[in-house]
Amino acid sequence: MPKPSLPVRLALLVAGTTLPLIIFAAGIVFSNYEQDRRDATQRVLDTVRSIRLVLDSEMQRMTGALQVLALTNALRDRDFGGFRRIAQGFLDQYGEGSVVLVADREGHQLFSSVTADTTGLPPRNNLAIVERVFAEKKPVYSSLFVGAVKKKLIVTVEVPVMRDGEVLFDISFSPPIEIFQAMIEQQRPTEDWTISIFDGEGVNFARVPNPEQTIGQRASPSLAAEMLRKTDATFPTQSLEGVTLITGVTRSSLTGWAVAAGVAESSLVAPLWRSLAIASAIGGIFLAVGLAFAVRMATTIARGEMLHDLLIEELNHRVKNTLAILQSIATQTFRSASRAEREKFEGRLGALAEAHNLLSKEKWQGSELQDVISRVLQPYQLNTAGRVRMSGPTVPLSPRLAVVLSMIVHEIATNAAKYGALSNDSGTVRLDWEIITENGKPKLRLVWAEAGGPHVTAPVQRGFGSRLIERSARDQLGGEATVDFLPRGVVYTVTCALEDES
Repeated sequence: MPKPSLPVRLALLVAGTTLPLIIFAAGIVFSNYEQDRRDATQRVLDTVRSIRLVLDSEMQRMTGALQVLALTNALRDRDFGGFRRIAQGFLDQYGEGSVVLVADREGHQLFSSVTADTTGLPPRNNLAIVERVFAEKKPVYSSLFVGAVKKKLIVTVEVPVMRDGEVLFDISFSPPIEIFQAMIEQQRPTEDWTISIFDGEGVNFARVPNPEQTIGQRASPSLAAEMLRKTDATFPTQSLEGVTLITGVTRSSLTGWAVAAGVAESSLVAPLWRSLAIASAIGGIFLAVGLAFAVRMATTIARGEMLHDLLIEELNHRVKNTLAILQSIATQTFRSASRAEREKFEGRLGALAEAHNLLSKEKWQGSELQDVISRVLQPYQLNTAGRVRMSGPTVPLSPRLAVVLSMIVHEIATNAAKYGALSNDSGTVRLDWEIITENGKPKLRLVWAEAGGPHVTAPVQRGFGSRLIERSARDQLGGEATVDFLPRGVVYTVTCALEDES
């Protein structure tokens, strides 16, 4: 078999060194795609958790306000005219479409914020949830159903009105369903995402995209099957529109509702093929240039045997440089395409948020501490104006600190309304905060001090609320929360690290 000519041998040499480099670059592209896929999966789970956190925070705020309304003497004494004036302050926070109802054990409506004439009001449609409130004596959150007053799909928060350990009435609040829709629209990172809030039976009551066609529908079969088996996980699903998604789901222990979010898998595959195409095109160009250069150099070498060895060395040197340039360009091209894709996926976080919250947020704007606390405590000031006094410096908060601190203050205030200084007509609360320095870093210290309430005794065991306050302060704020059960009143002290806003 004849020996190949020098130009052919050099062409084979260039091809033999360039093609493996192209394959290696393609391997790097695919490896980074797999990493992007893992990052996207974690981002999906973080997003649904953030939205759930925002959702739970809003539902706790609603529930706390209703529990405060349930403590009013006007309601307990059946003075529904006086109760209407108090309830209106709560309804004004949610605007048109929000309704408060009061019903007895049989579901008869005794009060409606829609009309003062209750004689013609129909009985409660969802009698089963009324029975649960009277049986369980605690707040209950409904699934989606058609309201007797609104005549359209609603969800409700139900709170018992207690006297001497017995349930007198059931207060029902149906917020405008649009607030949940706005929550997930604000938390949606990009248009490639599908986000839903499901009731306890797996029915959509807020969704993007296509809310008009999908609200009231059950989850897609692939998602519904996974939701029954998992309460906090990620998995592939098919959306109601037939789009393949990388989906995360998490269920709220407060309401029993679930939040699901998914990003289109095609949004990850498209950049992979684009990066491979770019790397292949650049590799092909350099391969063609290298082959043309090899043939030309070989032809020149063939003209003189004396220069053969020298020209071969020069060829090897230039080919090595060409291969080094190819590797650098392929790496830089992939990095550029990957960053652009990440920016596309991470283009917003401006909820929730609120959401999970919120979060659930894209570009959440930070909040000022007093604004956060005032908004949380507003329901407790409806019929106890002036009994909660606040003072402290201006403290800007990051979105994460604002969400966690609002949950902690809400829990403390709810405890005060149930058992402490806000549970009677004479108790007062002093809420002070200051900035302290610890180990050269600024920290926020917030002190909630109660006085004039019922006599305080330390509980035998800590409840869920106490554990929530303690763990939130420790795990999410990098600080601590302590409670002192003094005879004159409970004192909560919460410290947390302030994040660098620069």
